[in-house]
Formats: sequence, structure tokens, C-alpha cells
Amino acid sequence: MTPAPLHLGLVFGGVSGEHGISIRSANTVAAALRRGANAERYRLSCFYIDRKGHWWPPTVAEAVLAKGSPAEPADLAGAPSRPGFQGFPAGALDVQVWVPVLHGPNGEDGTIQGLFALMQVPFVGSGVLGSAVGMDKQAMKAAFAAAGLPQVAYACVDAAELQHPEPLLDRLEQQLGYPAFVKPANLGSSVGISKATTRAELLAGLIEAARHDPRLVVEQGVTARELECAVLGNRQLKASVLGEIRFDADWYDYTTKYSEGLSHTVIPADVPASLAERARQLAIAACRAVGAAGLARVDFFYEEATDQLWVNEINTLPGFTSQSMYPMLWEASGLPLEELVHELVELAQESDAPHRGGVDAA
Repeated sequence: MTPAPLHLGLVFGGVSGEHGISIRSANTVAAALRRGANAERYRLSCFYIDRKGHWWPPTVAEAVLAKGSPAEPADLAGAPSRPGFQGFPAGALDVQVWVPVLHGPNGEDGTIQGLFALMQVPFVGSGVLGSAVGMDKQAMKAAFAAAGLPQVAYACVDAAELQHPEPLLDRLEQQLGYPAFVKPANLGSSVGISKATTRAELLAGLIEAARHDPRLVVEQGVTARELECAVLGNRQLKASVLGEIRFDADWYDYTTKYSEGLSHTVIPADVPASLAERARQLAIAACRAVGAAGLARVDFFYEEATDQLWVNEINTLPGFTSQSMYPMLWEASGLPLEELVHELVELAQESDAPHRGGVDAA
């Protein structure tokens, strides 16, 4: 007798500056879960979280996916006046495995992972710890440092220091010099990030980053190639081939990242085999350092002249858009998109998944 399809709940959108990117990723993942053998394996229900944090049922979610852009207030008739989670829409409590396709705060930082854990329902991706540490750049860098992973020089900043900025600017100039990159600790997709080459630009960048997060990171600028590696698995992790991001801009900002024609990928990256293997081992070590599981993308800086490889950051819910490296890296490694999303669902249900929902029998 053929088993009934597994009921998956794909949730996307969210209260984040990456809301629009989430919609694009969700379209890719939903299509892959509805193609080929996955169409027989799974029954997919999509749920939309609007910009105020309200959850919406599949009828609204499918309309947003078809439109390909965030819902407007007119599309959300009967929305609660109070922002935030108000409860699940119809059908959500029947979901057997959750597939969060959310980027940034409130979706990638352990918050929704905690909700799923309380529900005791398996879900794709890292648990609360791996998500939270991987999302916060200050915590992530501390975990990398504790694991002995190579990183560029950096400094942690609290937005409160901007009340009297001169000592802070003196410290950063002495410790890092220019150029320097200023980043909010808890955003992705290059949102709120700026490059500083002067004291005035450094102060402006800090003020802008503080608009997004009171926890900031400032990194020393390096002239390096940008390499990326995809990781898959729970206790047993495997790494993909390497990819390289090349771009026609001063640096890889939000516009360059998500505008057609401004950047392109090279897969596999044109690097020595020994360097590629070193990066794959570091990618796995980075996942273990923060407690990531399921899936992650680890980014590197590579300085050819010195053969220096630095771990830049980890992304525990990487993008799945048509321009996203994570699925392309696995495609190049012999794992097509449909098989990749199937394996992610399988990993969510494994008995050794660090975040697995459900209660073990006595």
C-alpha cells in the first residue's frame, strides 16, 4: 500500500528586511517540492508571514507567490490591528514537517525554530542555538575564534558608544585602519552594510548600521576573492564544491547581489585543489563551531598573493533564488534541486537531528 504523502508546511515572508528575498526563495523551493518524485512524496501547504508578523493561510500565500512580491494591505483583509504572531491559520497544526524559507531576524535567528521546537514538529535547518549564533555576527565570530578558525581582524561595537563617538572612532582607526566594513550584527543580504575609507564615512556607516541593530561589527577590509561552500547534514556533514562570486562593483553590496548583470558566479571556483579541500574542511568546522545543522553556506575571503584563507561568515538559511549559490553549488556537486530539498526534509526527520521535534518513546 502506498504511504500517504508527508504534509509539509513551507513558511515564508517574515518581519525582516529580507522579506522580498524570502518570497523569491520560497517560489524556488515550492516548485522543487512539487516536481518529479517529490510530487508523490509530499503534500505541500504554504503559509505567509506578512511584514507585521501575521500568519496567513495557503490561499493568501499562494497569491503572494504567484505575484512574486510582498502582499499589500489591501490583499490582507481582516488583518489584526496588533502586530506579531496571533496564532496559526487553518491547516498549520496538521503539518508534519516545517520548511522555513525565511531570511534574517524573526526567521533565521532561532525565534521561529523555538516555536517549532515547542510544537514538537520536525523542521528543516538549524535549531535554536545554531540559528541564533549563526545569525548574530558578534556571537558567530566569538564562536569561530574559540574554535581557532582564521578570520580577518574585527571589532565589536555597541550602538551606545555612538553617544560619544570620538573614542570609538579612535579605537577603530587604531585597531583596523581603512578601508573597513561596518555591519549590523543581525542582518543578512548586505542590508545596512557600508564601506568606510575615511573617519566621516566610518561614523556615517556606524550610524546607519545602528538603525538596524544595536550590536555592530566592524571588519578590516582586505583585497581578496570571495569564495563560498555549501554544507549539508546533521551529525555527518558534507561540503560541496567551491564557488566564487565575481562582481562589477567596488564591493558586494545589496544592489550588486540582487541585480541582474552586476555579479556572476563561477562554479567550481578556479582555485587549487588543495585550497578547495582546505575550504571544505573549514566550512564543516564553522558549522560545528556554531552548532549549525541541516544546511548552511559558509563564505570565505581568499588572498591569492599570500594563500591566506579567512572564514567570513555562515548563513544557516541561505537563499534559494535563481541567483543563489547554495542550490547551484549542490547542483554542481551532483545533487539537483529536487533531490536537495528532498534530502533536507529527510534530514529534518532523522533521529539524530539536533532540533528534531517529537517525543522519543520510553
